[in-house]
Amino acid sequence: MNASNTQRWQIPFFAIWIGQAFSLVGSQVAGFALVWWLTKTTGSATVLAMSTMAAILPGVVLGPFAGALVDRWSRKRVMLAADGFVALVAVWLVYLFWSGSMQVWHLYVALLARSLGEAFHWPAMQASTSLMVPKEHLSRVAGLNQSIRGGLNVVAPPLGALLLELLPLHGIMGIDVVTAGLAMTTLLFVTIPQPQRADAEAGQMPTVWADVRAGLRYVRGWPGLMAILGVAMIINFVVNPSFSLMPLLVTDHFQGSALQLGWLESAWGVGVVAGGLLLSLWGGFRRRIYTSLLGMVIAGVGIATVGLVPGSAFVWAVSALFVAGAMNPLINGPLFAILQATVAPEMQGRIFTLVSSFATAMMPLSLAVAGPLADAVGVRPWYVVGGIVFSLVGVVGFFVPAIIKVEENGHSQETATVPQAQSVPAAD
Repeated sequence: MNASNTQRWQIPFFAIWIGQAFSLVGSQVAGFALVWWLTKTTGSATVLAMSTMAAILPGVVLGPFAGALVDRWSRKRVMLAADGFVALVAVWLVYLFWSGSMQVWHLYVALLARSLGEAFHWPAMQASTSLMVPKEHLSRVAGLNQSIRGGLNVVAPPLGALLLELLPLHGIMGIDVVTAGLAMTTLLFVTIPQPQRADAEAGQMPTVWADVRAGLRYVRGWPGLMAILGVAMIINFVVNPSFSLMPLLVTDHFQGSALQLGWLESAWGVGVVAGGLLLSLWGGFRRRIYTSLLGMVIAGVGIATVGLVPGSAFVWAVSALFVAGAMNPLINGPLFAILQATVAPEMQGRIFTLVSSFATAMMPLSLAVAGPLADAVGVRPWYVVGGIVFSLVGVVGFFVPAIIKVEENGHSQETATVPQAQSVPAAD
């Protein structure tokens, strides 16, 4: 990014960002309505679990290949195609609900399709951000991204519930179509830089599989990134079941109802918003990884506290979950900024999807283990053990040179193994 572009990056970037934010609102509200329809129609926990798997698997299985393709194609066109594809799926759902022909298997197909679109859209947006935003502002932008997602965790459920009272289901799906169209419209009028690949200019474009293998070699050859990936997998394994089992914690330990569950979920969402705003204003420590590691330590304490407080101290659990939620942007935002600032632009699609795929792959495994263990020993140990491990991982990270020096090592890794690319305007 040259000096002149640095001075006026806000208008094109935030034009896209606002459009995508509206699209996220539509998608979250539609997702809430679909899950509610599935719950009322079947009342089956197995069906709900299968719907979650349908929403996860495409990103896990196809993520690395999607990232390789994003690195080969125009990122603007990838985002336009992904938004358009999701809009077409929403149009199909509008028809199914309007005609009264909606069935459960239709929803599985829709969730798979929406997840496939996201598998391409997310790495394209992340990789484009690093080419549009100056490096010194990447952590702040990551904080804003975390804030909007946290805000949606607070707003989407009650908004979805309100719209279910006011509109038929095909009307809610129509909102998703409109917001996706708004995101596409903003993309049409903005130029997104596209990195030039040295191998493509030389007429030696490798195959997609070769690109995927190059991404894997890049990750393996960067000790700091490998260590962070291992940390992410451990945390996802020990912590994610806690959130899936939260309804049982509310009913069995706190003797609560849906109202108490809503308080806990809202506390997390409000915390994420607060943490994202803090990161966007502060920017974090100069060495970004310090911000993430400190966030891990504090978040682990918050999650462990939820499992340790007695049933009569529900307000302490709400407060602890707020603190843990506030740390979430401080953990993830700087890590995304490190990748955006350090990984070569022509590799970012692959690296983002590889990291996401490996980390997300732990979710079905952890849930498979958590169910039987929770039946045997209860839910609270997941919070206590998961929180303690979370904090310990953060503490240990301060003493691992590969993690502390991840940005410096990343720059030398990039220089040593990846041909340098120049950012040029995309051919629209």
